[in-house]
Amino acid sequence: MVLEVIRQPSDLRGLTAPELEQLAAEIREFVVAAVSETGGHLGSNLGAVELTLALHRVFDSPRDAILWDTGHQAYIHKIVTGRRGGFSQLRQAGGISGYPSREESVHDFIENSHASTVLSYAYGLAVARDAGKTPDRRHIVAIIGDGSMTGGMAYEALNNLGHSGKRVIIILNDNGRSYAPTISNLTKGGPAERVSRKLSNKLTDIRLNPVYVRRQRKFETFLKKLPFIGKQAERGMEAFKAGVREFLQPPAFFEALGVRYIGPIDGHDMKAMEFAFTAAQQRVEEGPIVIHVITQKGRGYSPAEDDDEKHLHDAPVFDPINGPPKSVPTGYTEAFADTIIKLAEQDSRIVAITAAMPGPTGLIQFQEHFPDRFFDVGIAEQHAVTAAAGMAMGGMRPVVALYSTFLNRAWDQVVYDVAMHRLPVIFCLDRAGITGDDGPSHHGVYDMALLSKVPGMRVLAPSSTQDLQQMLSDAISLADTGPVAIRYPKGLARNVDENDIGSGLQARKLVDGPTKRVCILAIGKLVGAALEAAETLQASNVDVTVWDVRSCSPLDPAMIADAIQHDVVITAEDGIRDGGIGMTIENTINDLFQAATGHKRPIVQVLGVPTTFVPTAKPNVILHQMGLDAQGIVEAVLNTIGAR
Repeated sequence: MVLEVIRQPSDLRGLTAPELEQLAAEIREFVVAAVSETGGHLGSNLGAVELTLALHRVFDSPRDAILWDTGHQAYIHKIVTGRRGGFSQLRQAGGISGYPSREESVHDFIENSHASTVLSYAYGLAVARDAGKTPDRRHIVAIIGDGSMTGGMAYEALNNLGHSGKRVIIILNDNGRSYAPTISNLTKGGPAERVSRKLSNKLTDIRLNPVYVRRQRKFETFLKKLPFIGKQAERGMEAFKAGVREFLQPPAFFEALGVRYIGPIDGHDMKAMEFAFTAAQQRVEEGPIVIHVITQKGRGYSPAEDDDEKHLHDAPVFDPINGPPKSVPTGYTEAFADTIIKLAEQDSRIVAITAAMPGPTGLIQFQEHFPDRFFDVGIAEQHAVTAAAGMAMGGMRPVVALYSTFLNRAWDQVVYDVAMHRLPVIFCLDRAGITGDDGPSHHGVYDMALLSKVPGMRVLAPSSTQDLQQMLSDAISLADTGPVAIRYPKGLARNVDENDIGSGLQARKLVDGPTKRVCILAIGKLVGAALEAAETLQASNVDVTVWDVRSCSPLDPAMIADAIQHDVVITAEDGIRDGGIGMTIENTINDLFQAATGHKRPIVQVLGVPTTFVPTAKPNVILHQMGLDAQGIVEAVLNTIGAR
């Protein structure tokens, strides 16, 4: 096996063309086998095999900085840079990350697990290099793709790179997808575009030819020096080239920003890519340059190639022979998916918006039922939120479905474009709390602490699928007076009797402790843990009252009034502790407590996620380590009543 001898990038450079083809096949087989055991991102990595090999044969990492965006397409990069042995623990506690990681390797410059940021990193690194702070750095190579070019930050950086003329090589890995099909005009495939692409391919061959480059420069210099008409001749040549660029989109787009363009190039033809990358090294002194490569997401693995929705963008543990089963919404996501369709059938104002995640957020069926009321804006959360604000101003009831962690990218828009206008926008935040396998960047632990500080925002956290359905239904009318956020976790969900749920902004008392000794106020996923803890404590003759908080902001006054009657109050949430809902509850109790009641001030113990980057592990393992499970709640109660 060729793969057995690849331990570092330099091992690639002596391989023959047949050996490289064999290596690409072996890598695809290895990646499928590895991901089938651990789960992970599959389709994007299968499409980036030849691209990665060509990059590491031409560029000298880590002397050349190779930066990946999105980071989930960097598995092949990890294999080539000596981490093949770590794939048995891919995305596991103590194992290797599913994204580039500075802690893992000198070949990883950025830990890029959110999208559209790499060009800004590249610009900053180029500034530092040109200032002499990293004198050994030759080239800065930014690979952007798998939908990252749909994010606004990428365009901001692209404009800055073109204006500054910084020497950065940009590889646009164009697989036509983000998670689902990419929302972009750069890679449409109509007849005119196909003709343009054929002509562009021919011109690319010319533009990459070093003889042509030298002769072009000589000819431009000759025109410039012509007596009397030099400037006019030079401008005429530029006008001619601009006219060609106008016909050949996307070259016109990039070059209008001051970024030279080469492509498109077959992203599975290593020889063609190596030629292009080498030519780019020679031309980068002129300023930033984009090399546009076309790849096939899921290439070489038929279950991925045949997956029309996402080409197995990500996959759970699966049988590599048959491939993963078709992904369908489960738990809270399934409840959301079913409910929004039912509500939309009754209310024509309801529209759904997502940012390149229709499948994971449960909106595929909504899209099928209401294609004209579904909007996937690409990896552009800021745009999604402000677009929702515009729709709300126009009389619609937009439901914005995002991962909790990705809403962080649109904080300004939530506050000033939606909340300040008191607009009827409903945010449905999937993957809230501790999510596990995708590591520090994907835990949704900030939403409650942040959103509860937004004036007029109502923040709801269901503890069962039935309660989520009720909250979404209630949110349609609650939104009459401003925005509503509903946050819910990944994975298994509690199911209760349809009569065992709350309504509106009211909390729900689940267990009424007769002695008013201990009161547990639990949020969302931790309600189940609180009920389990109550059973354990009652078996030890410790009476416990349990409330399902439900409405994190505003808090239910009836719940607070009951809590202050107890000796001990325990709050439990799977969000950040500092500034979170538990601390708000504690402050509220302290503010409302009056010594004249004749009751002792309760001791309040706040349980939540510490202020740290939470590493990769299974959610239940992480929650146990943080004391955010039934056992942790029991221990917190016993320790607190012991201190009373």
